[in-house]
Amino acid sequence: MQWFNLSDSVNALALLGAAVILVLTVFIMGLYLKKIKDAKQSDGEQLEHTWDGIGEFANNIPIGWVACFGAVILWGFWYFFLGYPLKSFSQIGQYNQEVQKYNAAYAEKWNGLESVELREMGLSIFQVQCAQCHGPEADGMDGKAQNLVIWGKEEGIIDVIKNGSKGLGYMMEEMAPVEVSDEEAKAIAAYVMKTFSAKKETKYPLEVEKGKDLFEIHCTACHGDDGKGMEGMALDLTTYGSTSLLHKVLNQGKRGNIGIMPSFGYANFAPAQEEALNEYIQSLTAQE
Repeated sequence: MQWFNLSDSVNALALLGAAVILVLTVFIMGLYLKKIKDAKQSDGEQLEHTWDGIGEFANNIPIGWVACFGAVILWGFWYFFLGYPLKSFSQIGQYNQEVQKYNAAYAEKWNGLESVELREMGLSIFQVQCAQCHGPEADGMDGKAQNLVIWGKEEGIIDVIKNGSKGLGYMMEEMAPVEVSDEEAKAIAAYVMKTFSAKKETKYPLEVEKGKDLFEIHCTACHGDDGKGMEGMALDLTTYGSTSLLHKVLNQGKRGNIGIMPSFGYANFAPAQEEALNEYIQSLTAQE
């Protein structure tokens, strides 16, 4: 692997600047270390403050230090505004522009797909990017990774209530398991899905009213009465099951009880790809 390409003028300039700074640093350090070594007790003027018997002479700032400091500042202005202007060409900038152009063309081409087409696209993305950890069936391979079959559904909420959750970087950090019965967890999940989630629907409509009372007792302290997580303190439940929450996980990664999911920010998923992946995950059927 080629770490430093001297044919690139920016790299060569950076290397030259680093070498000059290094040489000057070694020279000046050696000069003053020699002065310290050769110095004798002096009766020169001292400043009033002392610390642990150590005083400070009222000497002027060394001319060499001031000269080097000023030279570095001048070199910095020259580097950013003349030698390598901020708006000049860079390989990273070119790459970012190409990615943006590609994503725009991709979004235009795949805009307005039907649900079936989105699921097919999402399946392809899942098989390439996700299946190696979450398994070909997205069930997490017996706990080796998150079970995506239940993610975004009542079963996923019940799992979090019973087992807790962590790793998305909220100010309240880890969510501890909630001490409720299975039926109570089911009722809370029904209320969250019907009232707050992106889907606004539940498989257990008769449990919603019961779940509302339980939510107020066990959940509002962190998620708030409106379920929005009190301005980032905890998860905004209105994003549960949505593409926006999937985007957060993909780009931030997640640390959980079973390991660490790395960030997929490098993959530069287009919005249409994230929508397709979420559509596929939401189409998976959880077992009763």
